[in-house]
Amino acid sequence: MANAEQGMIAVDKMGTNVLFLNPVTYETEVVIDGFPKTVHELLIVPETGMAYVPIFGDGIHGRNPNPQHLLCVFDLHKRAHAATIDLRPYIAPHTLKLGPDGLIYITCESSAVVAVIDPATNKVVDAIDSDSTNGHRLIIAPDGARLYTENEEDATVSVIDLPKRKLLGKIKTPRPLAGITISADGRTVIGVDDAQPALFLIDTELGRVREEIVLEDVPKAAQIARYAPDYSLLAVSSLNSDTVSLIDPSFREQTAIKVGSQPMDMALRGDELFVACQGDGSVHVIDTLNRRHKTSFQAGTGCESLGFF
Repeated sequence: MANAEQGMIAVDKMGTNVLFLNPVTYETEVVIDGFPKTVHELLIVPETGMAYVPIFGDGIHGRNPNPQHLLCVFDLHKRAHAATIDLRPYIAPHTLKLGPDGLIYITCESSAVVAVIDPATNKVVDAIDSDSTNGHRLIIAPDGARLYTENEEDATVSVIDLPKRKLLGKIKTPRPLAGITISADGRTVIGVDDAQPALFLIDTELGRVREEIVLEDVPKAAQIARYAPDYSLLAVSSLNSDTVSLIDPSFREQTAIKVGSQPMDMALRGDELFVACQGDGSVHVIDTLNRRHKTSFQAGTGCESLGFF
């Protein structure tokens, strides 16, 4: 599925559905329901035509009284729920990424591990200790050598040797964290400050915060940071400010743009940034070249994550 115009998938966290949308008209074409609470996050693997959506539990980070243990698999060609992976004994699955080895790595928040899944067999093949209270999101360095988890209220980032699947240590941050990403050269991990509208630039070689960047025209703390595929742009959403910030890779220029209620995750397609707003069921499209709002549309009750395939 190399053509990005073939389809669009969105995870309707508030509606507990997975949606397939028309990538041109944005109309909802397929609604898949019947999931436990609640669908959360998204990984698309275009090479295999599959997508993966964790079932986190009925709460939110840090307050998840009934954590789940399931990872749902979707066939993008058929636009159908194809399989369900049971992650037990690991619970509260959240962020997931495809490793350079073809395996899927997923944080299991309430178990403080990164579970390792073989998509060929849909089985858990290993688990890596992250030594965290509630390891929430993760990122894999572009060269595949390191995996980093953002440990939220611990105010730490766990550093994992990915080939050896071994915890190397933790990096302290001045305040709790809400999101994480990494630069193209792997030398800077960007941690999103959960207490103030700011970013922590972490030097991966020195293992410490090198700089703090204040988010301009963003009144409250942000959540998710996502680079464009070519690393030409960094986008940061602020759920409590109803904004998305477009930031130059040098961190010298930034533009905050108002979107819908409670913006969360984002997807880039060419010069367009799609922002899922879980608070009002809207998806907002940003013109990244001109740094302005372009259009918006409705999708489900409140989508958290979306992507193209």
